[in-house]
Amino acid sequence: MRFRPLRTAPAPDAPSIDVAEPPATMRAVVFDAPGGPDVLREAAVPVPSPVMSELLVRIVAAGANPIDAKTRAGRGVAGAIPAFPSTLGFDFSGVVVKAPYEAHPLPVGTEVFGMASFPRSGGTYAEYAVVPSLSVARKPASLSHVAAAGVPLAALTAWGLVVETAHAHEGQRILIHAGSGGVGHFAVQLAAYFGAHVTTTGSERNLAWLRELGASVVIDYATTRFEDVTGDVDVVIDLVGNVHDDTGSRSLTVLRPGGLYVMVPSGGWPEYAAEAAAAGVRATSYKVIPDGGVLSTIARLLDSGAIQVYVDRVFDLSDAAAAHRELERGHSRGKIVLAVGDA
Repeated sequence: MRFRPLRTAPAPDAPSIDVAEPPATMRAVVFDAPGGPDVLREAAVPVPSPVMSELLVRIVAAGANPIDAKTRAGRGVAGAIPAFPSTLGFDFSGVVVKAPYEAHPLPVGTEVFGMASFPRSGGTYAEYAVVPSLSVARKPASLSHVAAAGVPLAALTAWGLVVETAHAHEGQRILIHAGSGGVGHFAVQLAAYFGAHVTTTGSERNLAWLRELGASVVIDYATTRFEDVTGDVDVVIDLVGNVHDDTGSRSLTVLRPGGLYVMVPSGGWPEYAAEAAAAGVRATSYKVIPDGGVLSTIARLLDSGAIQVYVDRVFDLSDAAAAHRELERGHSRGKIVLAVGDA
């Protein structure tokens, strides 16, 4: 059962933010065809108009995710882009400029974070974006917009993997590959929060940090083969696949009979289901669900200090190409964020 906590309207005395009428055009980063990072360019494009239950949000910061780089290169969700030029981006933190109606739970002036419905609509590498109201939550009060923009896609993915798919609980043994990445650092924290015994792989520079996040066992993938030290585990959350040193295939050997293998990277290992069945374990892929109710729960965990977001680097919107080059290096700790506008 999916947990959907109630989201209520602000109290009458809640502080408000003055919101100016949006201009006709906005600054955005677009690309005209798939290619390398240098296909990204800055342009002036029309400000989108919300319809029905959508919100228009002024973007203060936008998260940059590996799926963005894959899509820019012609993979990812590139096949669903209806026309070019197109604006990338799922994650955002910003301020509501237009709401569906005056008494909406997220009225004009509310600081929010969440996910856009890219590529069905324009993405968040822009000064404004139209977003589904059910994919949005109030920004955690304890976080800046830059930090909040690094949360939605990664944390919602981690929640879906750890809570809704693995059903993390006391005594469960979970192996998480690439625990220091955007999704990984949330997955490690959530699994530990719900009581699981967490083993994770990472680079030498991140080992101590991963222990701080709650991992019980940390493995330097460059010096140690994880199957030599993990013992049997109940669940493997694989954020690598077979693109590096057959990590996926090797993961099947450490799962107990009937254990669960969760494959995350799209295209990272097309044969995973067949190999898992042959090994006597269960397997599934996973795609993020942009659920504002779950995001509200994550916001409360962030505000309480139970979990944290780590932003590795911040680039200006105009430096989106440099941000994508950093994404494709694949060694960031936590998240990369684009600074778009003023708070």
